[in-house]
Amino acid sequence: MSMAYVRRTYGVPAKRGGRVLYTGCGEREFGTIRSASGGRLNIQLDGIKHTMPFHPKWELAYVATPGDSHAT
Repeated sequence: MSMAYVRRTYGVPAKRGGRVLYTGCGEREFGTIRSASGGRLNIQLDGIKHTMPFHPKWELAYVATPGDSHAT
């Protein structure tokens, strides 16, 4: 399942290289979307060398970057 599937199914502005803020487990951590697989986003949290799968709507906020009017 591709990034387009994730965008369409979950109504999120996910894109490769997009920034997110993860707010689960009482933490606030920024990360970068690297890919999508199986309906999940593979995100590399800042300071971590590997990616981890995240549900596109669970405890994630999509961070707007300059020139990007779709993030919320």
